[in-house]
Parts: sequence; C-alpha cells; structure tokens
Amino acid sequence: MDARDVQSIPLFAGLSKDDQKVVAQYADEVDVPAGAKLAQEGRLAYEFFAIQDGTAQVTREGAPIAELGPGDFFGEIGLLGGERRVATVTATSPMRLVVLTGAQLRAIESRMAPLGERIRAAMAERLDADRSRH
Repeated sequence: MDARDVQSIPLFAGLSKDDQKVVAQYADEVDVPAGAKLAQEGRLAYEFFAIQDGTAQVTREGAPIAELGPGDFFGEIGLLGGERRVATVTATSPMRLVVLTGAQLRAIESRMAPLGERIRAAMAERLDADRSRH
C-alpha cells in the first residue's frame, strides 16, 4: 500500500510521514463488491477495516444501526474489545478498504499511542451508544 493512500484516510492523516509509511507497510488494500459481508455478528474477529471508497450498512440482529462511508472504520471492537463481532457490516456499494489484521493493529497501536487512543475512544463511544439503545 502507498503511504499517500494512508494519508487520505482521516484516522491516519495526523500521523507523521514515518508512521504513515509503517501503516502502509502493514496494511493491505482490498476491493470488494456490493453485497459482501465484511464482518458478521457473533463471529470471531480477525481484521480491522478503514473505508477508502464505497458504503456499508451496519446491522445488529438484522436491524440497521449505522451507515458507513469513506473515512469511516470498523472492526476494532471485535479485535480490541473482545474476540467476537458485535455487528454485521455489509457493503452497499463496491468498496475499496484498507485492512489490518488484529496483530498488525495491535502493533500499530503500541507503536503509535495517539492513534491507538483515537481508535479506543471511537470504540468506547460506539459501545456507549449501543448501551444507550438497549
């Protein structure tokens, strides 16, 4: 993956050039078609995704709870907060994604504390919002 592509994703935009290069070395770019299930509720979590292009719908127990688009990310709750996916994410258009494995995400988190803090803050917000819905 090219470091310029990393910079285009808001989550990674504030990183130093060196840190962006590290993320680029770890990350893979993946294209998926509309309809692809990217994460499935209840399944084991293996990857973290950041959206470069395209849209996705997040559902829990079949009910829509969020729409995602370029710049959004998902998968951190299953990787950092537990082992299982807490929602299903389905591509609603063709998508280009930046994908990190759990081990890669944890390595980046330990090396780049501010990035890890942003990811964990987003995770906490999502979990709090989920608790308030129930």
